[in-house]
Amino acid sequence: MTDPVTPAGTTSTLPPSASGSAPPPAPAAPAPRRRLRTTISGVRVALIAGTAALVVVLIFIIQNANAVSISFPGARLHLPLAVALLLAAIAGALIMAAAGTARITELRHIMRHDHRKPPTR
Repeated sequence: MTDPVTPAGTTSTLPPSASGSAPPPAPAAPAPRRRLRTTISGVRVALIAGTAALVVVLIFIIQNANAVSISFPGARLHLPLAVALLLAAIAGALIMAAAGTARITELRHIMRHDHRKPPTR
């Protein structure tokens, strides 16, 4: 008897054992491990993003240093343009935060009120 010849670059299967059973299959490759997301990793990403945003804001302030006059009822200010725009952005963010907080408080109140009622059938 002659052994079958396999072409170069290919692998052949092992012959069955003396008892007639096939060799055990090769173990499956382990699944790739997912990276664990932790609080510290989230803080690290937030710090990197915050630092990048701070650099962009500093560049913005340096490039917009010319002063502007701002008139508001009861107040007259003379500020650099960048500072005036940043104050307006901060005021807008505070207004949005207040509206979001009011909505979350309202939803919590509704959930607490609905939770106390016995279920109706």
